[in-house]
Amino acid sequence: MLFDYYEILILSLIQGVSEFIPVSSSAHLYIISELFDFKNQSLMIDVGMHLGSLLAVLFYFRQDFLNILKNKKILNLMVIGSIPLIIAGFIIYTTGLIDFVRNLKLLAWLSLIFAIVLYFADKIKVTKKIATDLNLKTILIIGLFQIASLFPGVSRSGIVITAGRFLNFDRYDATKISFYLSVPAIAGASFLSLKDVFINDATFNSLIILSIILSFIFSYITIKYFLIFIKNFNFNIFIIYRIVLSLFIFYIIYN
Repeated sequence: MLFDYYEILILSLIQGVSEFIPVSSSAHLYIISELFDFKNQSLMIDVGMHLGSLLAVLFYFRQDFLNILKNKKILNLMVIGSIPLIIAGFIIYTTGLIDFVRNLKLLAWLSLIFAIVLYFADKIKVTKKIATDLNLKTILIIGLFQIASLFPGVSRSGIVITAGRFLNFDRYDATKISFYLSVPAIAGASFLSLKDVFINDATFNSLIILSIILSFIFSYITIKYFLIFIKNFNFNIFIIYRIVLSLFIFYIIYN
């Protein structure tokens, strides 16, 4: 039983840290579970960890979201920007294609490719701000980019930040857009998973409660310090990490 709590601690730490930085949380959860043969990454635990991350971003940006609820333009743009991912995610999930794309080789290649793409995106000149330049065209482009995050290794936050940088938003605003879009993305993924949870008659237990609490704590800390980090530094550390991770996975695959 003690080892079960240890697994939840590790999985929640990975979820909380990697959900909001550009490194792909699904890739890390998949890799860790495969390498160490974790037994507790069930659907209900997955939903619990995502719920913790969702509560963390809502709590951290509570004032922003209250303002967005009053600002119909931004609210509508956030909804519109989420539609492409919701539609594509529903299709891939319900048709079973999601299982086809979950493999280490594809994960490694996508992590490598999109690390390089982020590197070039981060060189783009900054000319836009959310308050004045986020419009229907830009949010649709970002929303279409976000579809790529359905493939493990891409990173939802990473691809949204990449799109935002390509569209001339600075690192902070591109990251804030990623946080805003994370709410419908995480909520949508959790909703789809809940269907299978009810079908499989999963049991709500102390491990699930712990996964929610720990994921919330780790997610909140990550959000706070990631925003501080990007005000002072570029994304190179994450790009290098993803390249190293890809090479590590290639080593595992081909040896």
